[in-house]
Amino acid sequence: MSTNKQAKLACRAQAAAAAILVVQFFALHSNSASAQMAGAQVNMAQPSPARQVAATAASVAATPASAASAACTAPAALLHFDRPLVHTMRRLANGQPLTIVAIGSSSTAGAGASSPDATYPSRLAVELRGRFPGRDITVLNRGVNGEETTNMMARFAPDVLAAHPQLVLWQIGTNSVLRDHPLSPHAAQLHDGIEQLKAAGADVVLIDPQFAPVVLAKSETQGMVDQIAIAAKDENVALFHRFAVMRDWHDVQHLSFEIFVSPDQLHMNDWSYACLAKLLGSAIVEAATRPIAAAAVHPDTMSLKPAVH
Repeated sequence: MSTNKQAKLACRAQAAAAAILVVQFFALHSNSASAQMAGAQVNMAQPSPARQVAATAASVAATPASAASAACTAPAALLHFDRPLVHTMRRLANGQPLTIVAIGSSSTAGAGASSPDATYPSRLAVELRGRFPGRDITVLNRGVNGEETTNMMARFAPDVLAAHPQLVLWQIGTNSVLRDHPLSPHAAQLHDGIEQLKAAGADVVLIDPQFAPVVLAKSETQGMVDQIAIAAKDENVALFHRFAVMRDWHDVQHLSFEIFVSPDQLHMNDWSYACLAKLLGSAIVEAATRPIAAAAVHPDTMSLKPAVH
């Protein structure tokens, strides 16, 4: 075979290989685009447990750059618990280990966070250890995507009570609203659940739904927020007003949803989880270090002042 023929065959082989690579490239990117479209459709669907798992994977994204300049603040009235955290206070006053269990659904599990370290329970542990240097403080994340109040109560024994916590943070209400469930049955379940936690000797802090576009689209959202507030008052437990705090971010501080809500328009993101942990931590510290209540708990141990930052 002549040199010219060999050269021509080599050129044809190279052209064929290049054509195959081009086809593979476009096929790969076409599949990726289809997967992204499917993820977007999942995010807009009714959030069943399986769909919330898919939404978690699809909605995780970097916090917007604009969040870097956003201040994490909220009105003082929203960060004050009406009830002191007596069991937490006693534990801290006596220098004993403090165990906190955070139970809830996807916004406790951390849907929308970039990593487990960016969830609110993980960030809360960092906040509290910074406020009480040298203290043994554990925050256990017992959130499960898609769950409602009854599902969480079914897990109380193995996931909450078995840890013997002094403080339980119970995030509730969102999935029931998203699935258009009636409010009346939920009220009875909520009271029953609070009673179970109190009977176990733990302080209880309820956390109401998030202020996010998908939640706001539901007609029963405000009713659920009101119901949780009434239950907290009736049962004499603390309430962290997450809905009102996030509404203040949007309506008063004029932060865009892009800053504190994930692209799925439902879950929180790294910025809002970190801010939630900071504000919730401040509320816990204040409620666990009130001088009058602390004196009643243990008059001889008053070294409860948190570190100043």
